[in-house]
Amino acid sequence: MNMPAAHGSANGTDHNWSIVAAGALMTCVAIGVVFSLAVFLEPMSAATGWSRAGISSAMTFAFLSMGVAGFAWGALSDRYGPRLVVLAGTVLLGLSTVLASRATSLVEFQLLFGVMMGIAAGSFFAPVISTTASWFERHRSLAVSLVSAGMGVAPMTIAPLAAWLVTRYDWRTAQLIIGIGAWIVLLPAVWFIRAAPGTAPAASPGDAKPAEPMPVGKALRSRAFLVLGATFFACCAAHSGPIFHTVSYAIGCGLPTFAAVTIYSMEGAAGLGGRLLFGVMADRLGAKRVLVAGLLIQALAAASYLLVDRLAGFYAVAVVFGLAYGGVMPLYAVLARDYFGARILGTVLGAATMLSSLGMALGPVLGGWLFDRYGSYAWMYIGSMAVGLGAVAIALAFPRTDRVRNDAGPRVPASA
Repeated sequence: MNMPAAHGSANGTDHNWSIVAAGALMTCVAIGVVFSLAVFLEPMSAATGWSRAGISSAMTFAFLSMGVAGFAWGALSDRYGPRLVVLAGTVLLGLSTVLASRATSLVEFQLLFGVMMGIAAGSFFAPVISTTASWFERHRSLAVSLVSAGMGVAPMTIAPLAAWLVTRYDWRTAQLIIGIGAWIVLLPAVWFIRAAPGTAPAASPGDAKPAEPMPVGKALRSRAFLVLGATFFACCAAHSGPIFHTVSYAIGCGLPTFAAVTIYSMEGAAGLGGRLLFGVMADRLGAKRVLVAGLLIQALAAASYLLVDRLAGFYAVAVVFGLAYGGVMPLYAVLARDYFGARILGTVLGAATMLSSLGMALGPVLGGWLFDRYGSYAWMYIGSMAVGLGAVAIALAFPRTDRVRNDAGPRVPASA
């Protein structure tokens, strides 16, 4: 039986969990297809003679194009609705994978699997997350975290599928099957993605009427967005280096390759639990408090990798690190919804995601440069901690939510 939302959402729709399920499926498949490149790296290099660095650069292109495209997709979602956007993204995701499986040169592959697929994958995060946040009031943090959890499930689903396929087929056939499979799975899910009826923000107790939506230009210049975007950027820059390089660091500590790879899996599994745990905590304690605590844990855990050299120690740090970085990621969408309401949420979240993608792209490159220069990963982990602590400091500068909303237009100020 459907019950109306507590606090009285703008449309009484705090029970639309079908969007959560469809959104989690979409983020899982989209991110899983992008990260399947790690599985294809060795067989592709052996079959084509393309350098591993050249093939891996497709991932960098994907991150960059995903960030830029996410801003555009978010704006289009605000203007035309999320269903049309995710439909276009689904078509492009499958098409880029199918075409990449037929690529005859490295540059062609980089453009198709990197740029085109990044553009496609960017259509899912901001539009789907912003749509989910618009449907929920009482359980908003949990709902957004569940959608985001799809990204945590991706390494445990799409990657093993890709690994199984390449043991039975050549890499081109395996990639072709994944592209067609993405269409088969995602096209029906598009139907469940729909905009919440009435996109004006919910009225808060003490308000005479809902706030008018803040103009996009003003929102992107506001203190709330600058703090949000800078925190998101620093957060991703802090954890992307350790995520990418810890396997190599563990191997350098003497661990067997297979055992070192399981550390990454442990981080992913912990990140999935972190999304759910932090989502529930944010609904109870507030997103800002939980975000600041999670960023602090993330920063300290990153440097803690320098204190371990045995598998059990790596597992212990991986659980804490994965729990923290996985848990904080959905909270940026929750804060964006709290500050800017529903009508421009896709644009705002898309812009913040673009900044986070730049942070994600920096970590692996800088980590590799520091290792090449100093022959050690120590400075990368120390730098990650420093940047992570910087993210904590920035997050503490978030303004009060009611002050930002009052800047949007005439309304009775919320009570302190």
